[in-house]
Amino acid sequence: MKKVREKNEYEGNPVGLSKETATAMAKELDRHLASFIVLYHQYHKHHWLVEGPQFRDLHLFFEEHYNEIHEQYDAIAERLTVMGYCPTCHPANQLKIAYLEHEEEGEFRIREMLNKDMDDEKTIAIELRKSIKKAFEMEDFATKSLLEGILLKTEDRCHHIEHFLGEDGLSIGLIARPEDIMEDGEAESRSKAKKKAKA
Repeated sequence: MKKVREKNEYEGNPVGLSKETATAMAKELDRHLASFIVLYHQYHKHHWLVEGPQFRDLHLFFEEHYNEIHEQYDAIAERLTVMGYCPTCHPANQLKIAYLEHEEEGEFRIREMLNKDMDDEKTIAIELRKSIKKAFEMEDFATKSLLEGILLKTEDRCHHIEHFLGEDGLSIGLIARPEDIMEDGEAESRSKAKKKAKA
C-alpha cells in the first residue's frame, strides 16, 4: 500500500494551534494513548482470570474499567488527529513510547493483580498532571480540559481499587484469626475481656 503521509508528518490543524504547540502536545498525547492501551489489555487479562468469592464483582469491575479506558484512549487518539498528527497504532511501536509496562504472562493472585492496576493508575495520574500543566503553559486549553476529565476518572478508578484492597473483608475473616488482623493493643484488650467474661 502507498502511504498518504508518514507517521510523524505534520498535516496542520483547523483549530488555530501553532505547529510548536501541536507537535509538543501530540507527543504527550501519543505517550498517554500507548500507556492506556497497555492498561486496557491488562484489565482485560484480569477480567478473564479473576476467580474466588468475589469473582462476579471483580469480573464486572474490570470490565467497567477496560470499557472506560477504551473510551478515554479513543478520545486521546481523536484529539491527536485534530492536532494534525497520526496516532501511533502499531503495538510494537506503542510499547516503545508507553510509560507503563505490560504485566508478565501467567496468572497472579488477585491482590497482586489489583496492586499492579492501582500502581499503574497512579502512574497515569502523575503523568496526566504533567501534561495538563504543559497544555496550560502552551495555551492548548482543549487538550487541558480533555486530560483533566480523564484524570478525574483515573483517580476514581484508583480509589475504587483501594477499596477492594482494604483489609476488612469477608475473605480475610474466613481465613484469619482476629488477632492476625487487629492492631496489637486491640487484640490484647479483646483477649483479656474474653478471659474476664469466662471467670
